[in-house]
Amino acid sequence: MPPGDPRPVDNLDDDDYPAYTMGRAAEMLGTTPAFLRALGEHRLITPLRSEGGHRRYSRYQLRIAARARELVDGGTPIEAACRIVVLEDQLEEAQRINEQLRTQGGAQPKTSA
Repeated sequence: MPPGDPRPVDNLDDDDYPAYTMGRAAEMLGTTPAFLRALGEHRLITPLRSEGGHRRYSRYQLRIAARARELVDGGTPIEAACRIVVLEDQLEEAQRINEQLRTQGGAQPKTSA
């Protein structure tokens, strides 16, 4: 949230807030709770646990799970799908960092030697 924004901080605006139950997450993705458990077993996503021990998922985790589901639906084995999603996520982060560095480097005045 930008400084001076009058809106109160809302956990539902937080991409990492574990807002969704396993049942709701599975429903939103059009999959089964067993699929979400399998993603957890393959360490692609690690849901937080409620005080009662129930799995809770964030929007970020649901995006990751949705991408894995696309791959699995396309015939990719779940182990390979999980690895692909991890690599895609790492690539996206590296590209974001490179762009930041490029922008910072471009803003500095050039000196001649």
